[in-house]
Amino acid sequence: MAGKALVFRNSCRFFRYRKLSRILVAKRHISTDADYTTDERSTHFGFQHVSEKEKEEKVYKVFENVASKYDQMNDAMSFGVHRLWKDHFMRRLSPASGTKLLDVAGGTGDIAFRFLEFLNNQGESFTKDMYPDIEDLASAEKSVEESDSMPEHFLKSSVTVCDINQAMLDVGKEKAQNMGFTSGISWIKGNAEDLPLPDNTFDAYTIAFGIRNCTHVDRVLEEAYRVIKPGGRFMCLEFSEVKNSMLSFAYDNYSFQVIPVLGQIVANDWKSYQYLVESIRQFPNQEEFAAMIKDAGFSMVTFENLTFGVAAIHSGFKL
Repeated sequence: MAGKALVFRNSCRFFRYRKLSRILVAKRHISTDADYTTDERSTHFGFQHVSEKEKEEKVYKVFENVASKYDQMNDAMSFGVHRLWKDHFMRRLSPASGTKLLDVAGGTGDIAFRFLEFLNNQGESFTKDMYPDIEDLASAEKSVEESDSMPEHFLKSSVTVCDINQAMLDVGKEKAQNMGFTSGISWIKGNAEDLPLPDNTFDAYTIAFGIRNCTHVDRVLEEAYRVIKPGGRFMCLEFSEVKNSMLSFAYDNYSFQVIPVLGQIVANDWKSYQYLVESIRQFPNQEEFAAMIKDAGFSMVTFENLTFGVAAIHSGFKL
C-alpha cells in the first residue's frame, strides 16, 4: 500500500508541475521585462532578455544549483542516451597516445574520464601486442615501461578540465578519486571566453553541452583556436535542431512539459532545467554553428547529427 501511495503522490506531482511548466513557458516566452539599463549590452537567458553580466551570474547559479544532481539528471532526461552520444564523441576524436586534451565546461569529468579510459584501453592493447605470452597484465605493463621500444610519448597523454563553476569541478574531482583517476588529469577554474592558458598548447579541444551557456559563443571559438596547436582539432557536442517536423513537435513537448518536471522531482530544481531547455532553442542550428566555427578560423568543418538532430557533433581543425 505504501508503494502505491508513493506512486500516486509522484504522479500527482508530475501532472501538477507539468501544468505549471506550460504556464511558465508561455509567460517567459512573451515577457519583455528585463533588469538592465539601456547602457548595458543585453543577451538572452533562455527566453528572457537580460544584461550580459546578469546572464553570467544566472548561468553560474544554475550550475551551482544542479552540480550534485547533474549526472543523475542527465540520465533521467535522456534515458541514458547521453552516455552513448559521449562514447561516440570520444570514438570520433580517437585520441592517440601522447595527446594533450583541453576539455572546457567539463566540470563533472564525463569527457575527461572517457578520454583516459580510451587511452588506457589503447595501452592494454599495445602491451598485449608487445608481450602476448605474459598473462599478468601488470607485469607486462611494467616490462613495457622499462622497454627501449616503448614510444617516448606513450605515458604523456593528459587532459585538462576547465570549468568556470567550482561546484562542478568539485563533483568531477570527487568522481575522479572514486574512479581511480589520480594521474593524467588536472583541473582548473576558468572562463571559456578568456582561458587562463597559453597559445598553441593542446592537440585537441572538446566542449560537450557547454557552449550554448556561454554569453559570447564567438569568443569561445576564438579562444579555442588560440590554445589549440597547429594541426590540432576542435570538437563540440551540443544539443541542436531536430529537422523533422513531427519529431520536432514531440521533442518540444517532451522538453518543455517533462524535463522541468523531472528537474523538480529529481533535483528539486524546476527553474534551472526550464532554463536548460530554453537555452537549447536559442542556440544556432547545425549549419549556423558550423559557419561560426569557420569564421573563427577552423578548417575542414563538419557536423554529424545524433538521434535525428537532438544533438550534433561539430568538428574542425586548426591548420
